[in-house]
Amino acid sequence: MRVCKSRLITTIIIGHVTKEGNIAGPRVLEHMVDSVLYLEGERYFSYRILRGVKNRFGSTNEIGMFEMREEGMCEITNPSDILISEREDNPAGSCIVSCMEGTRPILVELQALTSQTIFGYPKRTANGIDYNRLALLIAVLEKRCGLQLGSQDVYLNVVGGLKINEPSIDLGIMLVTASSFKNKAIPKDMVIIGEVGLTGEVRRINAIEKRLKEAEKLGFKSCIIPASNKRDLKDNFKLDIIYVRNINEAMKKIGL
Repeated sequence: MRVCKSRLITTIIIGHVTKEGNIAGPRVLEHMVDSVLYLEGERYFSYRILRGVKNRFGSTNEIGMFEMREEGMCEITNPSDILISEREDNPAGSCIVSCMEGTRPILVELQALTSQTIFGYPKRTANGIDYNRLALLIAVLEKRCGLQLGSQDVYLNVVGGLKINEPSIDLGIMLVTASSFKNKAIPKDMVIIGEVGLTGEVRRINAIEKRLKEAEKLGFKSCIIPASNKRDLKDNFKLDIIYVRNINEAMKKIGL
């Protein structure tokens, strides 16, 4: 470190990571360097995400998205377009949501499947989101919307292998689950944004204008957002913006 700083040399140190996600051996590496970068990816997906977990001279909220190709690892300049490019038809149990990765809005597809359980205890499977979050939102659907999901297995998948922790996809999770349960499709050209509380209210989310601009750029026609975000909008959008206050109102707007 002394040589690097005295001679202004940039040095990249590659550390081995254990199955638990920790750097093997003493964690001296993380303390001595100025930045720590994680290159994440799933075994069966070609996409890789470069994420900063430590940065002494900048933000750790930015990500870079890459794809493994024959010529090497290539940058994806528009992740949203890639993640929803194969969505051609409009089946029940599919919708588009918006999440933030750092300061970058990304549109991703959620897919849900509900089926009659053959066991006494219904199964819940979540790929790409927290399992406990899915169970909580299913409970809100049952209590506030009257959907009888106690006898249904529920499977939810984030297309593309991404992992999303942001609560702004709550409304999308609930609507796509209801869409599969009722076998009614959500409009293909609609983006769904909103956090949902335990009482069924749709709560305000941040960076709403960035999300709407991304949806507009990719050719979507309408967007469901929280009513409390209305005062945050300053630009005029070509999108048909639908404001909702609770989950029941959102379901009525799209005919579920």
